Parts: sequence; C-alpha cells; structure tokens
Amino acid sequence: MSSRMNVTAKRLMDACELLLCEARALEELTVRRIAIQAQATPSAIAYHFGSQEKLITAVAERVYRRLNAERLNLLQKAVDRRAPNPPDIEEVIAALVGPSIRWATDPASSYPVLSHFTSMAHNHRDGAPLYRRIIEDVEHHRAFIPQLKRIAPWLDEVDIGWRLNCALGIRSQVTRSRQRTEVLTNHQMNLDNPDLVIARMVEVIAPMFRRFS
Repeated sequence: MSSRMNVTAKRLMDACELLLCEARALEELTVRRIAIQAQATPSAIAYHFGSQEKLITAVAERVYRRLNAERLNLLQKAVDRRAPNPPDIEEVIAALVGPSIRWATDPASSYPVLSHFTSMAHNHRDGAPLYRRIIEDVEHHRAFIPQLKRIAPWLDEVDIGWRLNCALGIRSQVTRSRQRTEVLTNHQMNLDNPDLVIARMVEVIAPMFRRFS
C-alpha cells in the first residue's frame, strides 16, 4: 500500500472515530458522512476497508488497543511498585477495571466507539467473528492471571479465571447498565466520579482473591 493510500485510510479511520464519538445511535453514521469528514470519496471506504462495517471494526480495534495499553501499563506499574513481592491486589483490580470506568465517564474519551461496536456485533447475524477481530493478537485480560496467581497461589488458573470473569462482569454492569446501578445502590453514589466507582468495585472484587480461614 502506498504512502498516499496509508494517509487516506488513516483519515477515514480518524473521521469514523470522531463521528462515532459524536453519534447517539449507530444509524447516524453513513458512508457519505465519513467521507466528507475525511475529505475523501465514499468509494475510498470500500477500496481501503471493504465496507463501512469493516471500517468500524478496524476503528474499534484501534480504540481497544489504546484502552488495553492503558490497562497493561497500570498493571506493570503495580507489579514494579512491589517487586520482587507480589503486587497489591487492590492495585491489580484497579488496573483491570479502572480504564474502562474512566473512559466510560469521560465525555472526551473514545469509549462510545466500543459501545457502538458492541451494539453492531450484537445485532449482527454472525457477531462472534466481529468480536474475535477486536481481541485477536491483543494481550488482554489473560495478562492478569499470572499476577493474580502470585497474589493468590492457593487458587489454580481455572479458579482465577472464574473470578476474573466475574470481576469483568461487574465492570460491564457498571459501565453499560447505569440506570440499574443507580437503582440498586439507591442513588447514593455519584457514578460520574470514576475514583469513587473504582474504589467501590475494588472493595467488592478484591475479596474474591483473598484466603479466609
């Protein structure tokens, strides 16, 4: 692919990301709007990506990689802070759930891209391959398992995997089901304050990895 083609493809991805962040519904996004924003022709989307759907998938993959890089960076900082001892469980959990919570509450973040992509995949008749495209070749949640094993050596990887999956489920409920969270917590927490939300999630999740006599 030539340098000019690379520039055009990047402009299309940047335009698509911007418009997805501004859109209230995925239906607002059109090939024409993306092309105008990118100062390209509508046919350029088909040429570089094959379809609008594949362009959205490429953009979501790029955004997910940024989110995941932030998560892994926080994990590494937690590991380095306590080395050579196991990292602090609260810091590890905060690294796992914190970036998603912060992005979800930050109106300037690209979190809406992931929300729209999730909706697109759920409504797609064959959504599973779309999800795989996002997580393939990405060192994502499994990177936490070795550190959690150091923290809780009495648990095997299956036990840790179950707990990790439950932790991610809690995070997803908070980020995607705000109204339910507000009702169940009796509207006693400011869900727009990521520090408070992360602290409460850590408080709930960390005991899963502690040993009780």
